[in-house]
Amino acid sequence: MDIIRYVKNEEHYALLMDQVNKVKHTLWIGTADLKDLYVKSLSSTATPFLQLLEEKVKEKVAIRLIHAKEPGTNFRADFDKYPLLWTGVERVLCPRVHFKILVFDMQSVYIGSANMTGAAFGMKSTKTRNFEAGIFTEVPELVESAVEQFDEVWMGKHCKGCGRKLFCGDKVV
Repeated sequence: MDIIRYVKNEEHYALLMDQVNKVKHTLWIGTADLKDLYVKSLSSTATPFLQLLEEKVKEKVAIRLIHAKEPGTNFRADFDKYPLLWTGVERVLCPRVHFKILVFDMQSVYIGSANMTGAAFGMKSTKTRNFEAGIFTEVPELVESAVEQFDEVWMGKHCKGCGRKLFCGDKVV
């Protein structure tokens, strides 16, 4: 049976972390905003999300990241602590990306409102967390559509007619 599940608020954190932890082969992350994000590790301590991504790189998970703008200095300083990410994560910056899509092993997908920030995805308290909503699904047609949209941006399909090239740090075309 195909799974389609509506997730909101606190459910985001548990669902997305569970899926990231279970990834075996491929993790694609598309987000408008990317910040220095801390998550609960298996030992329940605050861990940089980048550390979790580095563990996935060590496990030979192929990671792609599309984001709309350069992250802040805290993120960049944290990123520099994980040198495996420098070559182990493929990254494209596209100023027009506003979608929030996470693809897990090309078998399931989250499509929703949550950026890769503490208020949306991380360890912020319920008093400082965003109100988020999204769909998690394994329905093949929905997974395929999300993968196709992500891949079109990744491959630069829209770059020629974009109109935002002056703001684009990763000109694909």
